[in-house]
Parts: sequence; C-alpha cells; structure tokens
Amino acid sequence: MSHPADLRPETTQEAAGMSPPVTSSVEPVASLKALGRGGMVLAALGGLLLTAMMGLTVADVIGRYLFNAPIKGAAEMTEVLLCATIFLGLGAVSLSDDHVVVDLVTDRLPDAIQPYRKFAIGLFSAVVLFVVAWRVWIYAGQIGGYGGTTTNLGIPIAPLGYFCAICAFAGGIITAIVSGIMPVLALFGRRRTDRAQSTHDKSTPEG
Repeated sequence: MSHPADLRPETTQEAAGMSPPVTSSVEPVASLKALGRGGMVLAALGGLLLTAMMGLTVADVIGRYLFNAPIKGAAEMTEVLLCATIFLGLGAVSLSDDHVVVDLVTDRLPDAIQPYRKFAIGLFSAVVLFVVAWRVWIYAGQIGGYGGTTTNLGIPIAPLGYFCAICAFAGGIITAIVSGIMPVLALFGRRRTDRAQSTHDKSTPEG
C-alpha cells in the first residue's frame, strides 16, 4: 500500500504538462537580513545610551532635591550622551528607512514614478548627511586644535565630534543604498521577472 504522501495530486501546471513559473532570485534576501541585524544592533546601542541618560537624569534630580547633592557634571554628561544617541540613531533609522516623511503630495503620484522619486529623495538625503558629516568633521578638528573640553568634567569634545561625523557619513551611505538604490533595483528585478515569465508563457505549448 502506498504512503499517502506518494498519492499527492498533480498540480494544475503539472497535469497540463507545464513547468513551474519562472521566479526571480534578484531580491537580496541575505543582504536585507544583514541590514536588519545591523539596524537592531545600532538601535540596541542607542537604547543603552538613552537608558543611561535617563538614569543619570533621575539620579541627578533625586540627589539634588532630596539630598541636596547633585551629580557633578550631570548636565554635561547628558549633553554628550544625547549627542551620541542622536547621531548613532542615524544609522539605525537609515537601515530601517524610517526617516520622517511628509507624503501629502508624493502619495498621489503614479505608482510608476514612486521608485524614481524614492531614488531622488534618497540621494538628496544622503548628500545632506554627507554635508553634515563634512562640516562636523571640520568643526571637530577646530575644537581639537585648541583642546576644547567641557567646563566641569573636562571631557574632550573633538572625539565626540569625529564620532558624530562618522555616524552622519555612514548614515548617508546607508540612506543612499536603502532609500535610493534598492527601490530602483527592486523595480528592475520585477520587470526582469515579468519579462522572463512572459517569455516562458509564450514558449510553453498549450495543453
């Protein structure tokens, strides 16, 4: 007696003598997963910095108003953590393509234009981030030239500036790829798949 799995019915395409439809492997699944994991790591680091900033603020408020013993330099450390959190978050936001958008007009555009619109906006946003990275890097160099530090704790400011510039530059590269290039590549991939499917259907004899 045959196993039930051996008695599976033929699909409609198999019964008609047709081969399965053509599928595309253009989608960079592995790359998308890697980008997703990278975004999660950056988001987790940003969350840790934000948690540290919140804990520092709470401890400073409790010490100031209950024990009359505020934490020295709490405001400076909060500013440093806030700056690092914002610029580190650029990479996570760019990887997940979660930049703030105003779509009052763009959503009304034809669907055929949307990939090219995303490409143009993605590249423009990347250029803006590159300019920010460039200017912040120059400013950090100027601060480092005269050894600028915070007032109370003496924390060097230049390393923080270089860190922010690197984060902005990385965010620009990620934005150009995720928000600009990938939508167009996905469009070309779908068109290639449609052409291959159409050619396959025409070459398959009707049964």
